[in-house]
Amino acid sequence: MIVIAPSTTDYKHILLDDSQVPFIAGTTMKVVELITSVFAYGWSPEELHFQYPHISMSQIHSALAYYWEHKHEIDADMERRLEYADRLRLDAGESPLVKKLRAKGLLT
Repeated sequence: MIVIAPSTTDYKHILLDDSQVPFIAGTTMKVVELITSVFAYGWSPEELHFQYPHISMSQIHSALAYYWEHKHEIDADMERRLEYADRLRLDAGESPLVKKLRAKGLLT
């Protein structure tokens, strides 16, 4: 098995995986995942730390700084992820539960 060491960045707590996806050092959290929480919930850095206590405030601020310096790429990544999730949802169709509820007239 070949192990590829992550690439470093100019940001103390941000590394790039072998696919060049930025993640927070010492964790498995990708920068895009943290930023998605900011957009989805409007969380401040302090709230991010409360929700993800395994990530230090320094790591959070480093990830936020990385985002603002690479906004275009990370926004494009979020858009690709959303499109992928939408495709999966459409491909999956209705769940058996939804079909059953619809058949009983409980859903329109």
